[in-house]
Amino acid sequence: MTAAPLPRQQPSQDPDDEAGLLPEATPVSALKELVARLHREQNKVQNLLSSLGFALRSFNNLNQFLELVPLMAARVTDADGGALILFKSDGQPSLEQIHCQEGYACSEIRQALERATRQETIAKQSDRADSIPHSISSLTLDERLKNSLEEGVRLFGTPILVKSQERGRIYVFNRDTDYVWTATRQRLVQLVADQTAVAIANHELTNELRQKERLDRELEIASEIQVHLLPSQCPEIQGVELAADCQTANRVGGDYYDFIPTHTDREAIEARSRARRSPSRGDPQTMTSAPWSIVIGDVMGKGVPAGLIMTMTRGMLRAEVLNRHSPARILQHLNRVMYADLENSHRFVTLFYSEYDPKTRILSYSNAAHNPPLLWQAATDRLTRLDTWGMLVGLEADSEYEDAHIKLEPGDTVLYYTDGFTDAVNRSGDRFDEENLANAFCWATRQGYRPAAILDYLFDRVQQFIGSGDRNGDDMTLVVMQLKLS
Repeated sequence: MTAAPLPRQQPSQDPDDEAGLLPEATPVSALKELVARLHREQNKVQNLLSSLGFALRSFNNLNQFLELVPLMAARVTDADGGALILFKSDGQPSLEQIHCQEGYACSEIRQALERATRQETIAKQSDRADSIPHSISSLTLDERLKNSLEEGVRLFGTPILVKSQERGRIYVFNRDTDYVWTATRQRLVQLVADQTAVAIANHELTNELRQKERLDRELEIASEIQVHLLPSQCPEIQGVELAADCQTANRVGGDYYDFIPTHTDREAIEARSRARRSPSRGDPQTMTSAPWSIVIGDVMGKGVPAGLIMTMTRGMLRAEVLNRHSPARILQHLNRVMYADLENSHRFVTLFYSEYDPKTRILSYSNAAHNPPLLWQAATDRLTRLDTWGMLVGLEADSEYEDAHIKLEPGDTVLYYTDGFTDAVNRSGDRFDEENLANAFCWATRQGYRPAAILDYLFDRVQQFIGSGDRNGDDMTLVVMQLKLS
């Protein structure tokens, strides 16, 4: 018995109906075969897209993934072939990959696409030469491609968008005049384009992470070098106790402090030799009565540039100290030597240079616009700022500096500091300023704190002022020098 015919089907208005219109009376068996074929096509497309997704997850090399893109685009759309064009950083198009289905020659298509991309590049360069604003329009590129293809080849394109920026286009081409660029095919190619965009974004992110890792390693090395350039411990000077610390805002900072022997006489050499042999620090026999320089400075700026200038300053200053000039003359010579380099880098250095003679207890000093150290005098409970006139190092080639001297007495304490302390800001926007630093310093000295305890107390106070968990925006350095009472 023959099955009853199905009702007449109206012409489909759905552009996704790629199977064409059903016959006026399709038998049930034919309908089942049609459904089965559509199901197989759907499975094929899903498998292809799944394979592309697997490649996206598995391939570490972007070029390996890009080789699959034209092939997948052609197969999911049943086109004769596919092509991938990417835009360079300057916007110029470049044909990356092309694929033709079996039995289809690609040489003519490749030549046409390469010719069109060259024309677009020449047009862009010409516009630049004529100072005419120009950007690569996908429409302009599509028109060039279509005009370059031989007659009868139809071309369809889809953009590759990375962070809303068009980074390339995927094209499929076909010679069949009945081939329709349906909404379904557009969506399938767009899926391929989206996965291609993810692959490009992942590749760029990976490169950025690798570059960051290299930079982090370089910063780590720079930080290690800088740490080794700062004094590993304070020297043992007769009648003096010292403490110092530098906390950088970044791994590499621009703060600088140093203890420099002003000459290498036999007494200093023998004292250092005894210190290496002595099991305990602070033994009077290991201390030197030779003069020492105590220096603190700050390079304007932070990070690696400031760290490099700090390193240069250290080396030049140590060489200059050997000439045995006065503090003012040392700063004058240092400024002349460093002026050209600092001018070219558009940076300056503040520096306070002092020399202490344990035999006379005289502290000689000169200031190049650095924060004046604070002197607390034990006998009078008086606070004094140690300052002289003088310009920043690197500001003027012929800057002059002033010498000053003061005799210290037992119990006197000198605080050297950088502006990271006084410029520290709390959550309300208030600065720690010099008054707060001076009050905290005086309180600690009146309590009889020794230099290490004073150092810890001042760092704790400024951290409390900033707020728990917050980080100061500048390097902070302290040096505390105290004359022993006995």
